[in-house]
Amino acid sequence: MVLDIDPVEILKKHAGKGTKAFKILVAHSTAVKNLALLVAKKNPHLKVNIELLEAAAMLHDIGIIKTNAPDIGCFGDQPYICHGFLGREILEAEGLLEIAPFCERHTGTGISKEEIIKHKLPLPQRDMLPVSVEELILCYTDKFFSKSGKNLTQPKKLKKIYTNLSKYGEDKARRFDEFIGMFGLYYVYDDEK
Repeated sequence: MVLDIDPVEILKKHAGKGTKAFKILVAHSTAVKNLALLVAKKNPHLKVNIELLEAAAMLHDIGIIKTNAPDIGCFGDQPYICHGFLGREILEAEGLLEIAPFCERHTGTGISKEEIIKHKLPLPQRDMLPVSVEELILCYTDKFFSKSGKNLTQPKKLKKIYTNLSKYGEDKARRFDEFIGMFGLYYVYDDEK
C-alpha cells in the first residue's frame, strides 16, 4: 500500500482545514486525479500503478503552502516556482517517499538541471523531469487545470495550455504534444481540433 493515511488528511494537516489554500488544493487535485485516472483507464497497456497515481495526484501541489501566492491563500516566503521541491520535502518528512518525487517533477513539462542553471532558477540543481509513467501522466493532466479562477474543475482550452507552456520555450509545447501522443486527448472543444 502506498498510503496509510487519506491524502486529504495530509492536505488538511499542512494547509489547514477550511482555508482557501486547502479548498483550492482539494478542488485542483481532485480534478487532476480524475483526469489522470481516465488517462490510465484508457491506456491499460501502460500498466499504471493506480493507487500511486491517485495519491500523487492528490498531493502533488502540497508545496504551494510554503510559497508567496496570496491570491490562492498561500502566505509563505518562497517563490511559487519552488512549490515542487518544497512539496517533495513535506512528503519526505511525512515518510511518503514514493509520492514525494511527483511534487517536483510535474512543473511545466518538467525542468532539467540545465534549465535551472541557465535561467538561474531558485531551485536545487538537479533534474526535475517526470520519469515513470505515473509521473508523466500526472505532469500531463496537471496542465489542464488551474489553481486560480472561478471554476477550478473546468479544463483549460488547449490554446491556453500551449500559450502558457510556450512562455518557457517552444520545447515545452512540443513536450506537451508528446504527452498527447503518449496518452491521448480526452477533452475536445468546439473551437479546437
